[in-house]
Amino acid sequence: MEFLKNLSEETQLILLVVVIAVLFVLVLLNNKRNKKLRYDRDKRHFTKNFYKKKKKYKDKN
Repeated sequence: MEFLKNLSEETQLILLVVVIAVLFVLVLLNNKRNKKLRYDRDKRHFTKNFYKKKKKYKDKN
C-alpha cells in the first residue's frame, strides 16, 4: 500500500480506471470463449435431441 500512497490522487484514479478496463476486457473475452465452446452442443437443441433419443430407443426395442 506504500506504493499507492506515493502516487498522486490523479495517478491513482487513472490506474484504477485502467485496472477496471482490463478486468472488463478479460470478462468479455472469457464470455466469448464460453459461448463458442458451448454453442453447438446437443443439449441446446431440445427437439433434435428428443427425436434422436426416441429413434435410438426404438432401435433398441
